[in-house]
Amino acid sequence: QVQLVESGGGSVQAGGSLRLSCAVSGYTYSSYCMAWFRQAPGKEREGVAVIYVGGGRSYYADSVKGRFTISQDNAKNTLYLLMNSLKPEDTAMYYCAHNAGGLCTVAGTPRPGLYKFWGQGTQVTVSS
Repeated sequence: QVQLVESGGGSVQAGGSLRLSCAVSGYTYSSYCMAWFRQAPGKEREGVAVIYVGGGRSYYADSVKGRFTISQDNAKNTLYLLMNSLKPEDTAMYYCAHNAGGLCTVAGTPRPGLYKFWGQGTQVTVSS
């Protein structure tokens, strides 16, 4: 089992920045992916960013490319999402997720069903 706890959400004006954190504990896999998803009211959960732990690659949705950065601190067992130049359309509940060593994406897109472990979410609200 893997436990994930997000923090760092909040309210910010458009153009501002936030850094989300996800504390990871439990079983350690040798090779896996971690991702940030988000879900706005009435919309499907979408993958925002993925990091291939042990592989050094990352993926970003087109909507956040150039503004968001996913990273991890192995010493602190923490995943981060740095969000710059925030827009009102970034408003959503943000979740971190762990894929337990399986596929990270399908057809180049992270799918919620590929990720086995989830945090409880942290709300991000961007006002115009």
